[in-house]
Amino acid sequence: MFVKNEHRSKHWLVLAVVLAAEVMDLLDATVIAIAGPSIRADLGGGTAFLQWLAAGYTLAFAIGLVTGGRLGDIFGRRPMFLAGAAGFTLMSLLCAVAPGPAWLVAFRVLQGLCGAVLIPQGLGLIKAAFPPEKLGAAFGAFGPVMGLSAVGGPILAGVLVDADLFGTGWRAIFLINLPIGLAALAGAAFVLPRNDDRDAGLRLDLPGTALLAGALLLLVYPLVQGRELGWPAWCWAAMAASLPALWLFARYERRRVRAGCTPLVEPSLLAKRRFNAGLVVGLILFAGMMGLSLILSVYLQLGRGYTPVRAGLTQAPWALGTALGAIAAYSLNTRFGGRKVLVGGVAVIAVGVAAFLVTLAATGTSTSPWPLLPALLVLGFGMGASMTPYFDLVLAAVDPHELGSASGTLTAAQQIGGAMGVATLGTAYFSWGSLQRVLWLELALLAAATALCFLLPPRAREDPEPAPEREPAQPVAAR
Repeated sequence: MFVKNEHRSKHWLVLAVVLAAEVMDLLDATVIAIAGPSIRADLGGGTAFLQWLAAGYTLAFAIGLVTGGRLGDIFGRRPMFLAGAAGFTLMSLLCAVAPGPAWLVAFRVLQGLCGAVLIPQGLGLIKAAFPPEKLGAAFGAFGPVMGLSAVGGPILAGVLVDADLFGTGWRAIFLINLPIGLAALAGAAFVLPRNDDRDAGLRLDLPGTALLAGALLLLVYPLVQGRELGWPAWCWAAMAASLPALWLFARYERRRVRAGCTPLVEPSLLAKRRFNAGLVVGLILFAGMMGLSLILSVYLQLGRGYTPVRAGLTQAPWALGTALGAIAAYSLNTRFGGRKVLVGGVAVIAVGVAAFLVTLAATGTSTSPWPLLPALLVLGFGMGASMTPYFDLVLAAVDPHELGSASGTLTAAQQIGGAMGVATLGTAYFSWGSLQRVLWLELALLAAATALCFLLPPRAREDPEPAPEREPAQPVAAR
């Protein structure tokens, strides 16, 4: 076990350090949509520059995630966490002082690569630091933190850009990472144990890394760039080619195992139905979550004429609902089991989407945000409730030697799902010009996710069966 008994008292501090890293990543993934126009007005550049501000980070992050998880297995999760946090903080500073568009895009790509080293270590550190009976509580903390960061990012970006603190303007959205990153570094240096469970016999699978990077690039690049280019034929050809490329990667990994070499992704993970089902569920849920978040920001600013600050504040009930849903799900998880809570959370999201549809039909062209707030609150509640049991259900079947590979693969699937959701729902919104149709598409995604949830086990860990009671000894006279 990675963390010995003497470190058990520090497990909540380990969780706090890991969550600080998650906050940095989620903030950087969400603030660009609000701050992009201000960045372009200051630095210049065309629409492709705005696209690459988001795409450069997403591509580098998604491609590097599985490799980042394996690096934790080879060199130790503590050293890789420290290296990733230091690099991410430094790249945030360089983004804040970037003199031109090309420099900013380059620093964003490097920031994504540093995040790919940092983030996969978190889930493994938590599972190793916490005793099994407290893992549910640890993973339950991800729901409100991830939800508040993802939804609160646009709010924070709008406030910082409009406030123009000390004349920093849009640069403040990157400077905000500096205190968070330094706090994460200091905490990691003192809290994370040094007796890491690295395996000196492991070696990084460089050919596998290249194959996986190529396959993901073929998939993710057209998804994030296709709409901007008008969906030329090569975009569809590249996405189609990603499937045989992934098949070649899987075949190569199996051959490495048979040859006694270290694989990039543990093939044993692919034989676990729970893990595979969890990957697909996460892919769909994050596609709907990230796609809808972006489209809602666009709709409020372009469709209703809101300022960035007003658009961000309108989404505040979403953030509040996410926190409340995560808290409620933690209490319900023990009583009803993770799968029922996950399915219930997805159902509540669907209720929120349906409420949004009814509200849009009733309010028409009204610009008031107040009628939207109840639906946003319900949406957030469902998202918080569904994310709380998700990680615990999927990772419960993962063996210790698979943690790095599983964490990287799971997080990569979420990023790819987010990119797919942004591309799919974004294309639908700009093609149809109707938020209502996008919401119907969101309901279809939620229905697919619900069906796949039933491939997951009812609970992350089954309660141990009680020991059979012994029959009382018979009195001697009765024998």
